[in-house]
Amino acid sequence: MKAKRRKFSAGFKAKVAIEALKERESLAELSKRFGV
Repeated sequence: MKAKRRKFSAGFKAKVAIEALKERESLAELSKRFGV
């Protein structure tokens, strides 16, 4: 059985992208913090 695909809002994606551009944390740390 397939797992359901998760859907993220545009606002959530923008918030994560802005944090990634700041480069204060690695991508792994960001994904852990935001639960991606």
